[in-house]
Amino acid sequence: MTARSPLIAITMGDPGGIGAEVVVKALAEKGVRSGFRFFVYGEAGAMYAAAERAGIEPFWWQVPFGSRAAGPADGVFLLDHGSSEPEAGPTRESGEASFRFLEHAIADTLRAKGDPLRPWAIVTAPISKEAWALAGHAEFPGHTELLAARYNTKRVRMMFVAPGTPGLRVMLATTHVPLSKVPGLLTVGRVSETIDLAQESCVRLGVERPRIAVCGVNPHAGEAGLLGDDEERVIAPAIRLAQGRGIGASGPFPGDTIFNAALKGRYDIVIAMYHDQGLIPVKLLAFDRAVNYSAGLPVVRTSPDHGTAFDIAGKNLADAGSMKAAIELAGRLVMR
Repeated sequence: MTARSPLIAITMGDPGGIGAEVVVKALAEKGVRSGFRFFVYGEAGAMYAAAERAGIEPFWWQVPFGSRAAGPADGVFLLDHGSSEPEAGPTRESGEASFRFLEHAIADTLRAKGDPLRPWAIVTAPISKEAWALAGHAEFPGHTELLAARYNTKRVRMMFVAPGTPGLRVMLATTHVPLSKVPGLLTVGRVSETIDLAQESCVRLGVERPRIAVCGVNPHAGEAGLLGDDEERVIAPAIRLAQGRGIGASGPFPGDTIFNAALKGRYDIVIAMYHDQGLIPVKLLAFDRAVNYSAGLPVVRTSPDHGTAFDIAGKNLADAGSMKAAIELAGRLVMR
């Protein structure tokens, strides 16, 4: 590697969760970090404690956040934001810390092109939405919303990719909103835009002509209007618009059966209308290896598909498979 090796930013997530543990375990594998430089935005105390519990010799250089000393060298650099003793569960302090890690990583991606401190991608460890709210950041329900705001783009969707699972790619038309608000958010434009992003994202991942399955929102996809007319009013017209643009979209399909067809290889991606419709099959079938990819951002962003897991934090029980997959996917997308 050289100073010009692609730089990937990793945010540690909530200091009281399993973020430090999965970051340490994932990056400890030399094959994962081969060919890249990494900046880890986090706290030294949590990182060293996680390494000690896992029996991993620290492999990173520690520098104070804001130091330019990390620029010209290779390897993994921990940009230390100050060590603290994390408390159990979500707290105001942990929410502010994890929010700050991401804000600083985003700011670095906005540096001038050619700046050796400008990351090419961001990989985010889990945060607590409750902790962000306690810290005064309730306007951002999660990473995706903050990233969209800071990059000034509204055309962003959550997409989940499970390496090694044929056909298991899922994109969400709506994300972190109450279920009661989903019907009001689903418009022809929103569904059409989601189909476009699914097309673009699949092509970026190497699927030349994606076959896109679009879910309905009601049971049995509305059963011809007997169980709701959202499919006829909103979803079907959006699919027809996409087909008119040459996109291979079809549906709307019942959400309780379409994922089985995708797993059998009939479709390359499924568009779900709301959070749990898409996330239940993803986490059931690929909990330890699925990756969240933010489609539509100007910077590559990936993350593991699990949460902070406060109940097992500090016990060396966390599986780093999803974090490892998130880092590897970010690397592949950067190289494309």
